[in-house]
Amino acid sequence: MPNTRSPKVTFLQALFPVLGLVLILVYGLIIRPHVQGLVAFPLEIVFLTAAVIAIAQLAWLGFSWQEVQDSIVKKLAKAFPTILILFTIGMIIGSWIAAGTIPMMIYYGIKIIHPGYIYVISFLVASVFSTFTGTSWGSVGTVGLVLIGVAATINADLAITAGAIIGGAFFGDKMSPLSDTTNVAALAAEVPLWDHIQSMMYTTMPSAFITTILYFILGFVYPVEASGAEAVAQTQVILDGIGEMFNFNPLLLIPVGIVLYGSIKRKATLPVLVASSFSACILAFLFQQTTLADVVQSLYKGYDTSMAVWMPMIPADLSTLFNRGGLYELSEPVIISIIVFVYVGAIDKIDAMPILVDRAFGFAKSRGSTILSTLAATSFINAFTSNQMAASFIVGEAFHKNYDRKGIPRKILSRSLEDSGTMIENLIPWHTTAIFMVATLGVPVSQYWQWQFLSLINFAVAITLALTGIGCFYQKAPETELK
Repeated sequence: MPNTRSPKVTFLQALFPVLGLVLILVYGLIIRPHVQGLVAFPLEIVFLTAAVIAIAQLAWLGFSWQEVQDSIVKKLAKAFPTILILFTIGMIIGSWIAAGTIPMMIYYGIKIIHPGYIYVISFLVASVFSTFTGTSWGSVGTVGLVLIGVAATINADLAITAGAIIGGAFFGDKMSPLSDTTNVAALAAEVPLWDHIQSMMYTTMPSAFITTILYFILGFVYPVEASGAEAVAQTQVILDGIGEMFNFNPLLLIPVGIVLYGSIKRKATLPVLVASSFSACILAFLFQQTTLADVVQSLYKGYDTSMAVWMPMIPADLSTLFNRGGLYELSEPVIISIIVFVYVGAIDKIDAMPILVDRAFGFAKSRGSTILSTLAATSFINAFTSNQMAASFIVGEAFHKNYDRKGIPRKILSRSLEDSGTMIENLIPWHTTAIFMVATLGVPVSQYWQWQFLSLINFAVAITLALTGIGCFYQKAPETELK
């Protein structure tokens, strides 16, 4: 018979497995790379080691393996639908490229660039591209390079352009149903993906609207003196290459329409994404010079520009743009998610996070202060670990019961994880994301941060909504929880 008793857990016992994780994070992600000059520990190893420590403690406290396993399986069962979505996102990206959907949007997005509106266009083009691909790094590394190249050619302010590109890239990284951080935030807070995205609209859309106006105004405050021909010359090679590789047709927007329809009607996420992906496969056969083997590979391992055998030479920029997607595209977030939930399932057996949150954030009595505490904790942990997925899981697990008790919908928790976590990482100089942005665009954080309006305005909007309660969808809670 398995041991079913539940020993009473003290604060120090609850602290032990969490402190173990913190120490491993500090050593593996900060001391090793930044002090010792060694390779940082993979996040999978960090959480796997922490899980071993947590499980060993549970055994010492008297819990049977069956009890621990049941707790872990319970957590993984809740995570499984989102894990399936992460696999499907890879299929979406690969099939949308094979169909020509993403290439067509990039093509026409680049063509609308005009020197006088370089800043606002940089923000909007990066926003559109990142929304339909779900990647900030991919957006900056592809269309971002094109835009910064155009800006350099026409003597535009590179710091403003970089801020606009990065802001646009993070708009999609935050709002796209294809984004790994978006899916992980919803998963960590245990809310449906569309509920999470709908909640973020209250902070992100006003921020994006104000940001667009500001970049439009900057085009007149810092005018760019250049002819449209110079801008076109800078991008013509890429445009010609895309035009030769893919055939365009308005029907290629059908996969996009399916996702938008599913979002508006709040249909089940997984069937919507699968339907969109397979509609793109059909369009690939109808409009592109593709084979069945190419489509299968696009779904399985991702699109590869070598499939365009009719092109004598494929520009390297096109390979950077389009060699992506497939079932394994997001294998790393999937594996990390599974291991994190092994750890979370183990410590959940002793209610470690609720015990620590009650002690650490006991001052946060009101709903507003609870949301503000979430924003602060997520910012700190992401800046501390250089990993938004870690921040989402840690803070999400720590706060979700507190939100339930106070009648704050968990979609506000998931929104807060991104309002402060996802949006801050490009502004922290030592963060891996900021390092990538600087290396790719060639503009230091110290120069672009004040022009990255989306994140800065989003912080202010998120704090304002937390203080006022606007857009927080409060539910009825026990009176004692509201005092």
